Amino acid sequence: MRAGLHFWNFTVPGAPHTLADLAVDTVRTAEEGGFDQLTVMDHWFQMEAMGEASEPMLEAFTTLGFLAGHTSRIRLGPLVSGVTYRHPGILAKTATTLDVLSRGRSMLGMGAAWYEREHAAMGVAYPPLSERFERLEEAVQIVLQMWGTDEGPYAGHHYGLAETLNRPQPVSQPHPPILIGGKGPRKTLRIGAQYAQIVNFTTSDVDEVAHLMDVLRRHCDALGTDFDAIEKQVMAGRRDPFGDDFLPDMQRLRALGIDLAVLNVRKPDPRGWTERLATEVLPHLTEV
Repeated sequence: MRAGLHFWNFTVPGAPHTLADLAVDTVRTAEEGGFDQLTVMDHWFQMEAMGEASEPMLEAFTTLGFLAGHTSRIRLGPLVSGVTYRHPGILAKTATTLDVLSRGRSMLGMGAAWYEREHAAMGVAYPPLSERFERLEEAVQIVLQMWGTDEGPYAGHHYGLAETLNRPQPVSQPHPPILIGGKGPRKTLRIGAQYAQIVNFTTSDVDEVAHLMDVLRRHCDALGTDFDAIEKQVMAGRRDPFGDDFLPDMQRLRALGIDLAVLNVRKPDPRGWTERLATEVLPHLTEV
């Protein structure tokens, strides 16, 4: 099984002055240590389930562009970009820029958004959940059109673009992978089955993942898309990667068809934690 590193917490000693160097050191350690993917959150505030909302939070794409310049192999992307945060045309342009400047090492994680407090704080509209899912699907369609050969208009219920001109086009071929994150069986996984190249189930509970894999497969069968062509990921960052049950559970997940497990950095020393993961966990994980 392959591994990804999720850099979700920027509360480090000496921040903000130390943050740039520490982020570079952490990501280089991850790349040299064998991680295949580096993701950051796309939020304005820290998630209240993970810390205080007032804790430091860097803007996702600026951070990813900065880290792209200090790496050469690892895949980079947001996990995930909420549909309410940027107009889809701007999101496509931003994601394209990351792909070009990273020499084709990007992916685009997309989701329906959920953090109402930060929307209210920033004065950003927060539509009802059903509308956010409608907007998510239209946003995926817009991004794919801007990454294709059709430069004509896009007319949706929520978004209308007079042109979908997007130059330069991405370096990745046919385009950067779209990742859909979440585990909603009716909408999230259906959108993933229809449009995504990567699905992250946002859990690593073995029984739950087994159920979600079955749901995703049924959506693929109904839509006529290729279940086996979709990369499947789990979020394992809140687990103890040094615990006795971690590797056995990863083996069970791999047997279910999971391709990549996302692990989290930990404060106050994300570089040291990442080095320990690379030394003590990844050699065994890659054998799973």
